[in-house]
Amino acid sequence: MLPALSGCSSWICTDTTAERGKAGVRVQVVDRKGRPLGVTAAVVDWSLAPHPQEPSEDDRVRFRFRFDGADEYSDPAVHACAVDKKRVTLGCQTVSSSQAFGPADDPLTGNDWLTVEHPEQVDGVLLIPNDQSYDRRTCEVDIKDGGGMHPPESPSRGDQL
Repeated sequence: MLPALSGCSSWICTDTTAERGKAGVRVQVVDRKGRPLGVTAAVVDWSLAPHPQEPSEDDRVRFRFRFDGADEYSDPAVHACAVDKKRVTLGCQTVSSSQAFGPADDPLTGNDWLTVEHPEQVDGVLLIPNDQSYDRRTCEVDIKDGGGMHPPESPSRGDQL
């Protein structure tokens, strides 16, 4: 005989996605509910150049970024996107504060590269303020402990910011 649990009903698991925040050159990083984390992420500068490990390839977007307010225990991450004049994405990727270990004179900076199909169309690099550092499991993966609010997905090429 198996004991029965009284009062239990079927488990309901739901996934929701946070609304994407407004992209900018300098943003206040926010959690899944849109609350500021006390961290500012900024694009310091950007340029078009061949990647040093693949100099024969087309130019890529080299950008430097900075996280202010992050500590060694948190590792906030945001999407960085190369955009054209109309703020249409040409390529995106995630950068985190742990990547910002720049030179001794500016230890809060980091740099990375974005690959874009048409580098001549790049007009800037923008950051999306939603923290990407933690994304709980989905209901599909874990019906018992998954679900809840998830950060927005990375923009696709052609998305308007």
